[in-house]
This record gives sequence, C-alpha cells and structure tokens, in this order.
Amino acid sequence: VQLQASGGGMVQAGGSLRLSCAASGRTFRRYVIGWFRQAPGKEREFVATISRTADSTSYGVSVKGRFTISRDNAKNTAYLQMNSLKPGDTAVYYCAAALSYGSMSALYGYWGQGTLVTVSS
Repeated sequence: VQLQASGGGMVQAGGSLRLSCAASGRTFRRYVIGWFRQAPGKEREFVATISRTADSTSYGVSVKGRFTISRDNAKNTAYLQMNSLKPGDTAVYYCAAALSYGSMSALYGYWGQGTLVTVSS
C-alpha cells in the first residue's frame, strides 16, 4: 500500500487542522493505520492508531483528548483531526500502515512522506 499524507500547514496555538492520509490500491481496509510525528532533534513519537474497522483507537499521552483519528475505508483515507494545538505539536506528521494493531513504529511497514505542522504561539 502507498500512503500520502496531506493537510499540514501553519496555525496559531489553540487552532485546528485536519490531516489526511490517502492510500492507493484496494487493500486499505486490511491495514491498521497510525499517525506518528517527529519534531526537529527529537525521536519519532506515536500519535494515534485506528483498527481496520475503526472499532478501536489509541492515542499518545500528549495528544489524548485533543486529537481524533478516523478512517473512511470507502475512500481509502484516514484522518487526524487536531484541536487545541500547541507549539509543542510542531512536527512532521507521518501516516503509516501495519498488519497488527499497536503503537510501536516497528509494527508499521508502510509510511507516507510526511506533512509539516507548525504551531505558532
């Protein structure tokens, strides 16, 4: 599966953005989708993940309650709604696909190219 993340940009603290992760092919529904982020000089961080049928979701501690992950299998697309953004959310955001559900980046064998989110104070 090939993934392409989009929707990044610059926003003021307290604002919102919605990221999209578009997948190619007909196998999108077979994959768990995750979002990760990496800020300059920092390690990649787990943000959120959603199961194949969207019946399970998990979030990183730093985004729980502010971000919402969803997916539309008919459109081969996953989303990350980000609300109440903080300067600490500034990072390149990546979507990824895995065959198993979990938060470890090693589970994800397919990665999109990333989209930059910048939150100004």
